[in-house]
Amino acid sequence: MKKEKKEMKKVRKAIIPAAGYGTRFLPATKAMPKEMIPIVDKPTIQFIVEEAIASGIEDILIITGKLKRPIEDHFDSNPELEENLKAKGKHELLKLVEETTGLNLYFARQSYPLGLGHAVLQAKAFVGDEPFVVMLGDDIMADEVPLTKQLIEGYEKTHASNIAVMRVPHEETSSYGIIDPEAEAEEGLYNVRKFVEKPDPEDAPSDLAIIGRYLLTPQIFDLLEKQAPGVGGEIQLTDAIDALNKTQRVFAKEFKGDRFDVGDKFGFLKTTIQYGLTHPQVKDELKNYVIELAKELENGGAKTKMDAESHELEDKQSK
Repeated sequence: MKKEKKEMKKVRKAIIPAAGYGTRFLPATKAMPKEMIPIVDKPTIQFIVEEAIASGIEDILIITGKLKRPIEDHFDSNPELEENLKAKGKHELLKLVEETTGLNLYFARQSYPLGLGHAVLQAKAFVGDEPFVVMLGDDIMADEVPLTKQLIEGYEKTHASNIAVMRVPHEETSSYGIIDPEAEAEEGLYNVRKFVEKPDPEDAPSDLAIIGRYLLTPQIFDLLEKQAPGVGGEIQLTDAIDALNKTQRVFAKEFKGDRFDVGDKFGFLKTTIQYGLTHPQVKDELKNYVIELAKELENGGAKTKMDAESHELEDKQSK
């Protein structure tokens, strides 16, 4: 008898790890999740959820930790606020509020910060035997086709895991998982010899860095359960992906769009300015302000009372 061809499972689920402490943004993150810090008027995690929805993802699991309840509240309904906006005829604001509710969102807790691999492992029961996407909240991606959708399309072609990568300056390779690429299977899609977590620049096999979007097959969970701690004493997802690549092909998809790193202060500020310059309510005023500020900076100006107060506080704290 002819053997029936096994049907490829659809990519329906996404995991968003959001359990980190956000120490780079202290004191703001002492009592507020880093993922809820807004880019103008939208929390960073909402950008990630919107990318997932735009890519056809149906169910999203957010992995949280202590003090992360505001994330759940943000995506929950708020009847009192909604009724207030209705009564005042603020329909545009009501629409914005309702956009974040009614989604198939689920939450799980990572009790101990044991690394990204450990966070992803908390999703094993949620994922089951389906392929899934991992989306890191520190990276906001912009392209004509959402990056997550690009990975899904890659999976549909290859029937294998697809990891997003992007070229970075060689001296920055120690901050990323780096791939050792073989020949391109097609333009922008690489076979990979190995995946290396945060190598020193002199040991980095390439400048192609993993950038926070992963499409993985469910076999990754068996490897994560056995994975020994790696860099930083944590369970590293990159190490498990490297092990997966030894038993089933893992491809690397080079991303050619724009990546905004909101995981550090400078990247966050750049992202806020970039997004603000496209925001219909503030873009014109912000553009004029940036132009005037640039002129002042060229002339050695742009000092404010905030500068003096900030430095005075720093001086007091250092004494």
